[in-house]
Amino acid sequence: MERVALVVLAAVIIVLLPAAASAHEVRPAYLSVQEEAPNEFSVLFKTPMQGDARLALSALFSGRNETLTPIVSHPTGDAMVQTWHMRTLDPLTGQNVLIDGLQNTMTDALVHVAFANGNSWTARLTPSEPSAVIPASQSAWALFATYVRHGIEHIAFGFDHLLFVCGLMLIVHDWRKLVKAITAFTAAHSITLSCATLGWVRLPSLPVETMIAISIVMVAAEVVRMERGQLSLAIVRPWMVAFAFGLLHGFGFASALVELGLPQGDIPLALLSFNVGVELGQLAFIAVLLSSVYAVRRVIFIPRQAIVASAYAIGIIAAFWSVQRLDAMFS
Repeated sequence: MERVALVVLAAVIIVLLPAAASAHEVRPAYLSVQEEAPNEFSVLFKTPMQGDARLALSALFSGRNETLTPIVSHPTGDAMVQTWHMRTLDPLTGQNVLIDGLQNTMTDALVHVAFANGNSWTARLTPSEPSAVIPASQSAWALFATYVRHGIEHIAFGFDHLLFVCGLMLIVHDWRKLVKAITAFTAAHSITLSCATLGWVRLPSLPVETMIAISIVMVAAEVVRMERGQLSLAIVRPWMVAFAFGLLHGFGFASALVELGLPQGDIPLALLSFNVGVELGQLAFIAVLLSSVYAVRRVIFIPRQAIVASAYAIGIIAAFWSVQRLDAMFS
C-alpha cells in the first residue's frame, strides 16, 4: 500500500470538512417514559439546542392522558431537558407516540419506555417516520439494531474521528502495521467508551473534544516529520500512539452516547450495540478509503509533495477546531 495514493481520499475529505467545521452538529432528541406506579409515569424529554434556541419539538400520545405536575425545563448547555409526571387514562401500550415537529428537522429522536413489570421498548423516530405504536415489550434484537444504527451514524458524522484515522493512514505505509494500529485504536476507545458510559471514569466533554482536535494536529505534524526523514515513536510504532489517542477518543464516543441517552436496565446491551455500530462505521470508512485509493492509483499519478500538503491541510482544520473549542472552554 502506497501512502501517496491515500492523499486522493484525504483531499476529498479536506474539501468537505470546512462545511462540517462551521456547521453545528444536530444531536438526536430523547424521550424517556418510566412507569413509577400503576398507570403513572415520569417523563423526561431532551431536545437539542442551537445557541439559545431549542428545536421546536413536543411529545404527544394518542390516548387519554393527564399531566400531574407542571413541566419543568432547564438547559444543559447544548440541550433543553423537560420533566413532568403524567397519568394514563388509557393503557400506554397500544398508544401512538409522536414527536411533533420532528418532520421539519434533520435530526432523529430516541424514545424509551420502561414499564413497572420490567418490560421496555426503545425506538428511533426519524423526520420521515416521527411516530410509532408502543408495544408491550421489545426484543433484545430490536434494541441492538437501534443502537448499532446510532453508532454507525455517530462515526459517519464524527469528522474529527475520521480525520484522525485518515492521518494515521498517511503515517502507516504497510498494511500489517495499519491493521495493528487500527486494532489498537479500536481496543483503546472501546475501553474508555465502556468505562465512561458505565460511570467508572468521568471527564468533562469540552476538554475532551479539545484534546481530540489537538491529537489530530499532532498526527498531522508526525506525517510532515516522517516525510522529512525524521523518526519518532508515532512513525516507528504507530500502534502505540493509536492506542494512546484511542483512549482519548473513547471519551468522545462516550459523551455522544450519554447525550443520546441509555435505557435503564438495558445499558450493557445498548453500550455493546453502540460500540459495534461505531466499529462497523469505522471499518466501512477504511474500506471505502482503500478501495477508492486502489481505483485512483490505476489512472492518476500523485507527487509525493501532496502528502505534506494533505498533512498541512489536516493540521489546519484540526487547529481551527482546537482554537474554537478552547475559546468555548474559557468563554
